[in-house]
Parts: sequence; C-alpha cells; structure tokens
Amino acid sequence: MSLKPLEHDRKYGELDQVIRAYLGQAADDTDDTRSAALDAYLRHTWHTRPWALATAEAQLREYAENPPGRLRLRLGEFYPVPDVGLADEEIQDWLRRLAGHLRQSLENGEVPPPAIPGTHWEWHARFPELGQFLGGWFSQDMPDEFEDHDAAVADYAETTDPGLLARLIGELHELLALPLEESDYALALAELGMEVDPPAPFTPGAWLSLVAERLGG
Repeated sequence: MSLKPLEHDRKYGELDQVIRAYLGQAADDTDDTRSAALDAYLRHTWHTRPWALATAEAQLREYAENPPGRLRLRLGEFYPVPDVGLADEEIQDWLRRLAGHLRQSLENGEVPPPAIPGTHWEWHARFPELGQFLGGWFSQDMPDEFEDHDAAVADYAETTDPGLLARLIGELHELLALPLEESDYALALAELGMEVDPPAPFTPGAWLSLVAERLGG
C-alpha cells in the first residue's frame, strides 16, 4: 500500500519540493557548485519559507543514509525519487550532496538575492495563482470555451473566491515590477501555462498590465 498523506509529508514533504525543483532541469550539482535547480529552490525558499530549509536538509540526508529496503519497496511504502537523469547508483551520493549544499547555505547565511525566476518550478512556486489563472482559463481550449480573452478574464473574476482574486492581482503587479523585456513576458506566460497568444494588438507585457488594471478596478 502507498504512503498515507500525513506520513508522506512528515517524512518526505520537503524532500519532494527539492526534487520537484529538478524536473526538466539538469541534476549537475558538484561538491563545489550548485545546479540552477537548487539555486532556484534556495532563492524561493529563503525568501518565503526559510524554516523549511532545515527540514529539507534533514529529509534529504535521512533518505540518502536509509534508502527504502526490500519490504518497503514491495509494499510501496516509500518515496519514489522521480527520474532526474541520474543512474540509480548515483542517487544516494547526489542526495547527500544536496543536503551538504543546504547545510552550508544555512550555516553560512548564504541567501540568494531576489531575481527573475530561472526554472519552470520557480515560476510556479513564485506565482501559483497566476499559473492557475493562465493554465486554467487560457489553455488551448480557450477559443472554444469563451468568446474572447475579455470573456475569460470576466469568467475568472466572477467564479473565483475574492481572496484568490486579490492574490492574483498582487502576483500580476509583482510580475510587472520585475525588470523584464517583452520576450521575458512571453516566456513567463508560456512557463505559467498560457497556451494562446495575447489578443491583438497587445504585447504580452501590455496585456498583463491590462488584466491587472481590469481585475483591480
């Protein structure tokens, strides 16, 4: 039987967050350098949930030192490390390496400065409601579900809890405050799940500004 949610989160919850940061990224950490994925995890977590870093370090080290045995494997009561491009025999040393980097960051107070998100995971971790909005209302099915972009925005505003709506407005303003070029805004929209182009004649940045203004008004 698989792990129950409480047991999973207690033993592997933050480890899972670290590993998810690597999906689609290279697990190319060395003893002296961190990967882009680990930098993204550290940058976001230091500035939002700094207390979680010690938990991540402990869970990574515990899993590396005590990998699941035959019985737990047979019963399915373990955390299956997703494919990060490493051979099975490399995983334990890699997890220890990650734990070492996290401990060093904590002990030395190495806090990565705020920056533009560098990975798919970081875009969604930093802008979760914007990801819900773009991925849910502006998927490739949007033209079949709504008359136009304005209708999709109106539907979101009418059907979404006011607290989440306020969160989206805040995330839009946070995104617009970043030093981005239009190509960066296009990348952000794609990373956050938008599968249709902004309506003509708006550029990605101009459309985001328009949405923030309409929702805020």
